[in-house]
Amino acid sequence: MHTTVSILAEIPEELHESLQSYLETHPDWDQDRVFSAALSLFLLQNGTSNTPDASRSYRRAARVYLDTLFKHAV
Repeated sequence: MHTTVSILAEIPEELHESLQSYLETHPDWDQDRVFSAALSLFLLQNGTSNTPDASRSYRRAARVYLDTLFKHAV
């Protein structure tokens, strides 16, 4: 079971315009999917796995990233 949490974030207007442009040309993606992929990739690239807790967090972020990246439109 996947639990989701809603996040309200302010982003630069230029980034929002780029996101809108991307979404217009990629109908199988939506804003939530893009943010999940981007945030999980950021955590993978900047996290560590030197402790058992950090290693679990890293694996969870990897799972979210891969699930999000390869999710197919239903």
